[in-house]
Amino acid sequence: MSKNIFAAIYLSIAAFSIPTAVGQEILSTEVEDTPQQIEMLSGWTDEVPDSTTFAPDSTIYAPDGRRWDEMLPAEVVGFALDTTIVMPPLPNYFFMPAVYDHFEFRDTVAMMDPMFSGRPELRWLEEQMVLQKSMERMKFNFFFRHPEKVLYNTAMLPQAPKEYRAVIDPTSHTVEIKEIVVEPVKGTTLTADEVKKRHWIRKFEASLLFTQAYVSPNWYQGGNNNTNISGNLFYNVKLNQQYHPNLIFDFTAQYKLGLNSAPNDTLRNYSISEDLLQLNTIFGVKAAKRWYYSFTGQFKTQMLNSYTTNTRNLRSAFLSPGEFTGGLGMTYDYSNKKKTFTFYASLAPLSYNLKICTNKELDETRYGIHKDHTTLSTYGSTAEFKLFWRLAYNITFDSRLFTFSNFERIQSDWENTLRFEINRFLSTQIYAHLRYDTNGVPAEGTKWKKLQVKEIFSLRFTYKFSSI
Repeated sequence: MSKNIFAAIYLSIAAFSIPTAVGQEILSTEVEDTPQQIEMLSGWTDEVPDSTTFAPDSTIYAPDGRRWDEMLPAEVVGFALDTTIVMPPLPNYFFMPAVYDHFEFRDTVAMMDPMFSGRPELRWLEEQMVLQKSMERMKFNFFFRHPEKVLYNTAMLPQAPKEYRAVIDPTSHTVEIKEIVVEPVKGTTLTADEVKKRHWIRKFEASLLFTQAYVSPNWYQGGNNNTNISGNLFYNVKLNQQYHPNLIFDFTAQYKLGLNSAPNDTLRNYSISEDLLQLNTIFGVKAAKRWYYSFTGQFKTQMLNSYTTNTRNLRSAFLSPGEFTGGLGMTYDYSNKKKTFTFYASLAPLSYNLKICTNKELDETRYGIHKDHTTLSTYGSTAEFKLFWRLAYNITFDSRLFTFSNFERIQSDWENTLRFEINRFLSTQIYAHLRYDTNGVPAEGTKWKKLQVKEIFSLRFTYKFSSI
């Protein structure tokens, strides 16, 4: 144990036993012309000693005339120091307005460690170090006991304070304080690529569904083996309204094809369950908030020939039937900020409908076309409603209702799709299509005539591509 431990203990007791009034009196003599600063500094003396810090002097002789460093540790016990050293007064710059610069953890005072080493050549440096630590403790106490009196913060100053560094010259035994000059950066260090405007937003989706069922000949309930495959191609391009807020343009092309095995058909191994090529477009100019003057168009037909089971009677073919509908009216478009819910409504009181049947083997009257004619033109009104709702992060619901009326007949299609996404490529969905046609042909042996229903439950493999 160091010989100065007991001296340090005495120092600590003596330093912190100074009456607060004495410290205030000494402070007042230093800054008697600044009463505001006296009020600020008076709070420091509650816990931290002022500039009259008492410290043991290792070079002073003990009461018996011997030097402290000449005595044995056991002989030091019981002696009391009879000399106090007054530290240098606080510097003038310490009484400038308090400026908070940074946070630091308060240092702990080691009561058993001496403040001075006892080497006379280091005495001046050690006194300055003790003074510096005292000032730091006083500032710390003032900042956190009286934050309302700290009017300045370096982080909020209009210009950052200058920084300095000490340069030691060993040849001349001098220390020079020099300012650190920070030169501005010439140019940018990183070059960002130019972001091009994306005026068109595109989306492509392809899906494939495959189902297979095998039933042994002796299965107790009976049944037939069957294999089903269906595919769907979807492409959409629309105008980016971020750059064109006053225009709306949307074009969609979709093709669906479904094939299934036909064990009951003696002429063919497969039959077509679904064959649809559909094109939809809309163009509009903004009229008011979310309302547009618009033109809507729809065209649909099938691509392959379809036959009645066990016969060579053609049921449908390319452009037989085909249908085109176009209309002028107003369109309403709404979507929430998160894009989890969108609603679209188009009303076209002035619409044109064209029905086509170009194949001479088909009975054109089944599609409302007059005998020996290939087309039928009618005028009326159309309405179309679309809804998209993301119920959860992997559950979506799509609904589309399209209806046309020439004031004599009504034709409506209502499609609903509830999709559950398992991962990026796999999904399962429930698809329901309801069609109502006042000129519908009844199915043989049933009461189904005007209302037609199709429902498909499937597990799909899907590939998606989108520009956003």
